[in-house]
Amino acid sequence: MTMAEQEKDKKQNQINIELSEEVADGIYSNLAIITHSNAEFVLDFVRIMPGMPKAKVKSRVLLTPQHAKRLLRALQDNITKYEAAHGKISDSKPPEGGIPMGFSGPVAQA
Repeated sequence: MTMAEQEKDKKQNQINIELSEEVADGIYSNLAIITHSNAEFVLDFVRIMPGMPKAKVKSRVLLTPQHAKRLLRALQDNITKYEAAHGKISDSKPPEGGIPMGFSGPVAQA
């Protein structure tokens, strides 16, 4: 295959991905809840606020099992690269059977 053919092949396999301003702002999440069925994985991203007994799902992503596995590999690859550049990420585990609530400071009052 010539260089021109390879370049043409490369251009045909590219995807033009658009990112709207609203989506580009992102959604902050400090808790992810992952569930699955035989057909899909569901990732719910939640924001827990200190002193608040209730939290809302801010974003939900549904994936096929194959895409979930690709995501796992991509995250592992990126974590490896991050730790090589910035040092090991500490792995603070939540209390047994509980939700990680590592907030400190006074409880909010209205």
